[in-house]
Amino acid sequence: MSRTLTFLCISTFFKGNDFLKACKNAGNTVFLLTAKKLESKPWVRESVDEFFYVEEGEDGTYSMDQIITGLAYVMRTRPVDRIVALDDFDVEKASHLREYFRIPGMGQTTGRYFRDKLAMRTKAAESGILVPGFSALFNDDEINRFIEKYPGPWMIKPRSEASATGIKKMHHVDELWETIHSLGDKRHAYLVEQFKPGDVYHVDSISYNSRVIFLWNSKYLAPPFDVAHGGGIFRSVTVPFDSAEEHALETLAVDLLKAFGLRHSASHTEVIRCYDDGKYYFLETSSRVGGANLSEMVEASSGINLWKEWAKMETAEAKGEDYKLPPVRKDYSGIIISLTRQEWPDLSVFTDPEIVWRMSEPYHIGLVVRAKTREKVMELLDSYAEIIQKDYHASAPAPDKPTH
Repeated sequence: MSRTLTFLCISTFFKGNDFLKACKNAGNTVFLLTAKKLESKPWVRESVDEFFYVEEGEDGTYSMDQIITGLAYVMRTRPVDRIVALDDFDVEKASHLREYFRIPGMGQTTGRYFRDKLAMRTKAAESGILVPGFSALFNDDEINRFIEKYPGPWMIKPRSEASATGIKKMHHVDELWETIHSLGDKRHAYLVEQFKPGDVYHVDSISYNSRVIFLWNSKYLAPPFDVAHGGGIFRSVTVPFDSAEEHALETLAVDLLKAFGLRHSASHTEVIRCYDDGKYYFLETSSRVGGANLSEMVEASSGINLWKEWAKMETAEAKGEDYKLPPVRKDYSGIIISLTRQEWPDLSVFTDPEIVWRMSEPYHIGLVVRAKTREKVMELLDSYAEIIQKDYHASAPAPDKPTH
């Protein structure tokens, strides 16, 4: 293709600067569609050729009719070659626009496997991948059969939210039905799932030409749900290399992304290893880079910046060129993040040479460390957790709805 390619990136959260920069550096024209309220955020403006803003409706959503009308007007004079969603909440917008304007990439059917928790569980179970017991909330008899088959506790989860937003845990049948009835006319937008206690892992990956070419396995030291709802400190650490854990996680992630039909994208998949039976169960996946600054942690240990490599791979695919992953390093890394009582916490007490990244967000503290051994990473994370708990930590209730 002789003309310069144009990428329309969609991000209604402030994230993806590394993608925008790498996309521009690869020689593309870069458009960014974002929320009007994020206009003043420190976007990498030198890497964005044009910004387009959308206003949030009263219900906190964005009108697809308005977005389609706006993009149709833009495309009269500026063709768009690829559309990339940089955040979970934008995957549906991107797949809708691709189908409407017949732009190559993931359409709405495949997109649902990466956004709709009911669709992803159904598809995984059909593909022979272990999932905790679950049921849609469409039919009362079906829910009662689910309750009989899978003893509590149970989780009620929104089908289309990200992270632990809107998730509720129940221990008794009466409590479960009360929660279901409280959802009213919205209950079809939720599912119920058997709660399985266990260790939660995340697998961060890049797929190219329908093949997983990069995989990095990490373990949360407290499940995200517990952190969001219990006000804990968020921590994650690299899984031991060449371990049974690593092999099990890689096998599950590769089988899953193949079954879901992911062709070209970054992905973040969550898996639980159940305490009761030691088996690995699929929790959820996505077609984007993981949140909570996990990309900084993955880069610290592997040397691979997921945002940049995703942008380079998308460009190569669009141009019909080959993409090759850079050499991968194998160090151990860990991340620790907490809300703080101080608006701008003083990080000068953290002086270890293993620290490779520091968070700069109001009312937050965050560090990434890198070391040759997992033991050293764990030692640092444990000591930081003690200091943070004593001198910095604050907690806030988890939102029922997403906040930007």
